Amino acid sequence: MDDRQRELLEDLLATPSPSGFETDGQRTWIDAVSEVADEVRTDDYGNAVATIEGGPTEIAVVGHADQIGYIVRRIDDDGFLHLGAIGGVDKTVSRGQYVTVHADSGSIPGVIGQTAIHLREGDEEYDEIADLKADIGAEDGESARELVSVGDPITVESRQRDLQGSRLAATGLDNRVGTWTAAETLRAAAESGVGPTVHAVSTVQEELGVRGARMVGFDLAPDAAIAVDVTHASDGADAPASRGGDLDLGAGPVIGRGSANHPALVDALREAASEAGIGVQLEALGTATGTDADAFYTARGGIPSLNLGIPNRYMHTPVEVVDTEDLRGSVALLVAFLENAAGDERFAVEL
Repeated sequence: MDDRQRELLEDLLATPSPSGFETDGQRTWIDAVSEVADEVRTDDYGNAVATIEGGPTEIAVVGHADQIGYIVRRIDDDGFLHLGAIGGVDKTVSRGQYVTVHADSGSIPGVIGQTAIHLREGDEEYDEIADLKADIGAEDGESARELVSVGDPITVESRQRDLQGSRLAATGLDNRVGTWTAAETLRAAAESGVGPTVHAVSTVQEELGVRGARMVGFDLAPDAAIAVDVTHASDGADAPASRGGDLDLGAGPVIGRGSANHPALVDALREAASEAGIGVQLEALGTATGTDADAFYTARGGIPSLNLGIPNRYMHTPVEVVDTEDLRGSVALLVAFLENAAGDERFAVEL
C-alpha cells in the first residue's frame, strides 16, 4: 500500500460515519473518487456512485460507508445522556470508552463510564445498551441540553494503530476497507483502461439492514455487483472454530459461495485469481452474506452479486484488525476480474 492509498484509508477511518449520519464520511469518499471518475452522483439519502464510462457491461464495486454507534435517547436532569444503539453495538465492550457526541453545536467529548471495580459486587452482568449513559461532564440537565439534543449520534473515539508487519488495528474498519477498495478499484480501472463501465459505490445504512444498497440496486441496475465487506477471520484469539471457516489474515480476499453469491461470478473471480496468481480464500455462506450483496441480488428482478470479504478480527469492537495486504489483494483481484469482463458480458446460470 503506497502513501496515497494509506492516506485515503486513514482519512476514511478518521471520519465518523454512524448509520443515518454518513454525510461527512461520504464527502471524504467523494473527494477521493472525484479525482478519477467521469461522473459522481448521489441520491436523497446520501448513497454515492462514481462511474468510469466503458463498454456495455456495467460492474458495481460496493462498500458501505456507515459504522455502528450510539444515539442520544434522552438527557436526564443530572446531565447524563441515555443511549440507544445504532446497528449491532456490542454491549460487552461499550463501557469504559471515550466517545464523541456529534451535535449541531459541534463535536462534544464524553465517556461511557464503568463503575469502579472497588464498588461492584461480584461478577455483575453487562448492561444492555439502553441502560448505558454517556457522561459529557455537564453539571446538570439544563447545561447538557444546551450542547446536545435527543437524536444526536455518538461514536467511539476513532483510533488507528499499526501492529506487526502489515497488520492494522482501528475503529471502523467495518467497513472503511470496503469503501476504500471500491475507490481504489475505480482508480486502478481508470489508470489501466479496463473495458467495462465501472461503478464504485459507497452505500449508507448497511448496518441497519442493507437499506442503502436496496436504493442503489434498484436505481443503478448493473449487470453485476460485488459487495466488499469484512468477514470473520478465524485465526484471532479465542475465535470459535464452530462458527465460521478457516479464514486467515494475510491469506487473501475471501470469495463467498452460496446464497446471494452468483455461481458465474464466483467462477469468474476464481478464474481471475488463478490467472493473475492472486491468493484467495473461500467462505461458505449458505443462507445469507450479511452484506450489501443480499440487497443487490434481489433488486430489479435479480442482479448477479457476490460478497468479497476482507478477513477481520474482533468485528464490531473498537479494536478491529485487518492485514493491509488483503486490501491490496482485493483491488488486484477486482481489476483482474474487470479485465476479463471487458466485452458485452452477462452473468447467468446455465440451465
